[in-house]
Amino acid sequence: MQPQITVILDNGASSIKAGLARGPEGDDDDQPKGNSRLIPNAIVRSKGDKTTYFGHQLERCRDYSALHYRLPFEKGYLVDWDAQKAVWDGVFSSEVLNVDTAESSLLITEPYFNLPNIQDVYDQFVFEEYEFYSYHRCTPAATIPFGHLFQAGGPSPPECLVVIDSGFSFTHVVPIINNQIQWYAVKRLDVGGKLLTNQLKELVSYRQWNMMDETYIMNHAKETCCYVSTGFFEDLETCRSNPKKNSIVREYVLPNFSINRPGRIRLPNEELSTTDQVLHMENERFTIPELLFRPDDIGLEQSGLAATVAASIALLPHDLRGMFWANIGLIGGSTNFPGFYERLSSELLSLTPVEYELQIYRSEDAITEAYRSAIAFVNDPAFSAHVVTREEYLEVGSNASRRKFSGWQSSSAPGDADISKITQESMIEDRGQPSRKPNRSRMRTTTAPGRRR
Repeated sequence: MQPQITVILDNGASSIKAGLARGPEGDDDDQPKGNSRLIPNAIVRSKGDKTTYFGHQLERCRDYSALHYRLPFEKGYLVDWDAQKAVWDGVFSSEVLNVDTAESSLLITEPYFNLPNIQDVYDQFVFEEYEFYSYHRCTPAATIPFGHLFQAGGPSPPECLVVIDSGFSFTHVVPIINNQIQWYAVKRLDVGGKLLTNQLKELVSYRQWNMMDETYIMNHAKETCCYVSTGFFEDLETCRSNPKKNSIVREYVLPNFSINRPGRIRLPNEELSTTDQVLHMENERFTIPELLFRPDDIGLEQSGLAATVAASIALLPHDLRGMFWANIGLIGGSTNFPGFYERLSSELLSLTPVEYELQIYRSEDAITEAYRSAIAFVNDPAFSAHVVTREEYLEVGSNASRRKFSGWQSSSAPGDADISKITQESMIEDRGQPSRKPNRSRMRTTTAPGRRR
């Protein structure tokens, strides 16, 4: 009998979004209302109070200066399993979720293009270390069709969609047809939140204060001050003409942990004390997020995000491309920059074929969107058919997971005769034969419907 409780771990490289779902049999009053626990996925050593914090314990820290991070993830893949187990132990403990893993099911997310030997270790930890009754492993984008990100487009999710997942390590463009990731068209941009924070640390350390050891503080400064420019060269000229006093400059007051005061943007006419230290955020505010759209600025020989999306859609079946352009969704923390949506819409609009409409959907909380979609997936009656049980694992090992979880290793390659053929035929029967003649009277639009909870 399938357990009534399913543990959901959106296991990101920066943070874990963790919570519980009751499944389709649970009472509506017992279902979580989208409230997840955001837990740093790291073991952190504080030089200030000389204490080591495991994941959820970091909220107890009172001195965030000079924190040393031990991350389970390296370059997007889970490689330090001792560190990850220490964080997971805290998540499953009475201090966070308080679950009996042997009597629970698990849904956990994994990196895109995860390596087979790493996937085998996932299986070992889930069934041998924690003894979960059953579990499902998938990428964050694979849960999105079950959620509400595209709800404004109709009562049911579109058959064809593109998910842009801009996370901690990388940014991925993931096309999906009928809930199946089209791995041959998935594109990766080697720019994520970690690279942006490190770049900001280097710029500020070169120009003002030495902040190379202040990852926590500079990450907060990035999230507080930075934005994506819709007129990059105009903003650059504004900063060049008057470096210290212009409409772009913001003063970031560094935190003072001796009096438990966090970092903040200085308010107009705010008086500062003699002990306050200030970072002058000038063109750093927009040149750092600009790397998502111009990675060649730091020598990465890759196209920007808009061109990456266009290249991904160009690999997909011709008759379906219009639906992909009309259903693009944004998830991941790096999509939260002010101006990100407007800049992406502007650049994609110039790349969209004239016969197609462009529509981009954004979430009210892009960081937890995959987690909330995972809850909807668990509540789907078909979820039980997508899990591997402990009994199956003990019988045939990781082969049970390879058979049940579709992986990128077995995906169709472009040019195969059977690529999406069955999917295309069934969709054409349902929706009518798509017109091949360009309809230039159709207006290409971008919208940003909000998600209501």
